[in-house]
Amino acid sequence: MAPIIDSVEIAKSPQEVFAYLDDLRRHGEWQAQIVEVTSVSDGPTRVGSRATDKRRVPGGPREFTYEIVEHDPPRKVSFRGIDGPVRPVGTVKVEPLDDGARSRLTLELDFEGHGFGKLLAPLARRDASKQVPKDQIRLKERLEAGV
Repeated sequence: MAPIIDSVEIAKSPQEVFAYLDDLRRHGEWQAQIVEVTSVSDGPTRVGSRATDKRRVPGGPREFTYEIVEHDPPRKVSFRGIDGPVRPVGTVKVEPLDDGARSRLTLELDFEGHGFGKLLAPLARRDASKQVPKDQIRLKERLEAGV
C-alpha cells in the first residue's frame, strides 16, 4: 500500500512551525490519539532522540517508542518506530511560502508490520489515513492561534 501523504498550509514561518514540531512533548496538543508523551532523550531534538507516545488504539492505550533518524531544521525531520508489532515510519517536510511568511507542512507516513503486526499494519494505515488530516488541521489552528 502507498504511504499516507497529507499537506497543510500554515500562516507561520518555517522556523516557527519546525520549532513547535521539534518539541516532542507537545505532540499530544495536536495529535488526538496521544494520551501522554515521554521524552526518552535529554537535550534538544536531534538524530538519535527518542520519545514514547501513549496512544489510544483499538484494544486500549499502548506505548510506542520512536527515534529521530533525520533532523534538518527548519526543513525536514524523519522518524522510525523502534518497538511493537506495528511501527510508524515517516517524514515531515516544512517548505517556505510567500518568502518565508507562511509554510507548507507535508507529512508522509507509513507503517511497518513485524511478526503478527504484518496483519495489523494495513488497519493502522487505514485508521491513520482518517486521523492525519484532522491532526494536521488541529496543528495549523494551534500554530496560527499563537500557542
